[in-house]
Amino acid sequence: MQRVDDFRLCFGKQELVPIMIGGMGVDISTADLALEAARLGGIGHISDAMVNTVADRRFNAKFVKEKLQQYKFNVSNPDKSVVQFDLGQLAEATRLHVGKTMEAKRGEGMIFVNCMEKLTMNAPRETLRVRLATALDAGVDGITLAAGLHLGSFALIEDHPRFRDAKLGIIVSSLRALQLFLRKSARTNRLPDYVVVEGPLAGGHLGFGMDWAQYDLATIVAEIHAWLVAEKLDIPLIPAGGIFTGSDAVAFLDNGAAAVQVATRFTVARECGLPEKVQQEYFKASEDDIEVNQISPTGYPMRMLKGSPAIGDGIRPNCEAYGYLLDSGGSCSYITSYNREVEAHPELKRPKVMDKTCLCTHMRNFEIWTCGQLTWRLKDTTLRHDDGSYQLLSAQHVFEDYQFSVDDKIALPESEFDVD
Repeated sequence: MQRVDDFRLCFGKQELVPIMIGGMGVDISTADLALEAARLGGIGHISDAMVNTVADRRFNAKFVKEKLQQYKFNVSNPDKSVVQFDLGQLAEATRLHVGKTMEAKRGEGMIFVNCMEKLTMNAPRETLRVRLATALDAGVDGITLAAGLHLGSFALIEDHPRFRDAKLGIIVSSLRALQLFLRKSARTNRLPDYVVVEGPLAGGHLGFGMDWAQYDLATIVAEIHAWLVAEKLDIPLIPAGGIFTGSDAVAFLDNGAAAVQVATRFTVARECGLPEKVQQEYFKASEDDIEVNQISPTGYPMRMLKGSPAIGDGIRPNCEAYGYLLDSGGSCSYITSYNREVEAHPELKRPKVMDKTCLCTHMRNFEIWTCGQLTWRLKDTTLRHDDGSYQLLSAQHVFEDYQFSVDDKIALPESEFDVD
């Protein structure tokens, strides 16, 4: 009976355990979680989503406070076009977050940074260039291009001295998206080192429409694999989304996948950035508690728990402090929805806004409970305490369960308390 440990992800002469922990923002896939993956011989991700906020938390910096003070005069103005990120501060926050993580790295694995194109930050090209280049400067092993087609992202850093040295990959959900990326990036004369193929059961933002249920990860992976073979392109494929057991992973690895990307089971690890009370919500969730909605201002459908406090919460836009989703004209669809409801209900201090959410503030406060479609199975991966709560897991336990399990079995942890 094959196990994940019977396979290896090869980058040149380097061999890795073929397990990649996906990037989860804001600071859900923490440095601690990524460091454990690397120590165990796999690949861990940190996310650069809202990196100024993350740097403030980790290093007691004041990037958010300083930005808010600079633009406080504009708080009541619905026009946010004046709100800009200081590129020097953005670089410094990225350098701290990535650099300090890399300094702490131990083991034979790798640490990548997940970089979302949809964080347009009122200056899409300029801020993305800084984020990518600074991560490379800080010594990150690789960058995964996420949440967007990234048609110009390679060109932004092609003059960087590590452009051909670091591992660079992209997340796609269709063959067409990969073809577009390769066509637009061709002039840089550089192929991606890996392609993460994210299916419809993944957590958070999806690369599908609201018809996501009509698609199947295995079918998409097979289509992309066949095209790569026909084109004589040797690019490792890494399926993601709905891979819940080691046996699920082996099914892909046995059919030519180079590795698998997993995330949902690590949301209930002690090293994960979610507060424990939120992790208990993940454990308690039933299949009916999970939905895909369109409240994200990015335009992408998003999977989350229905009980997420952010849903319907008409908080005032906080772009002066955050503003990561402001487009190049200083607009965000949540601002439009919020202003519409304020105008319609002037008597309310905090109106309900159901169609969009203030993603920055609520992700920062862990009030959007993004999750994979199989989150309802998490309760079966651990032990339940007498008080009804569930035992958190170690990242090592989850990682090694993927690595060594067979027959669709999931190893339970040793009890830390008396259990039912």
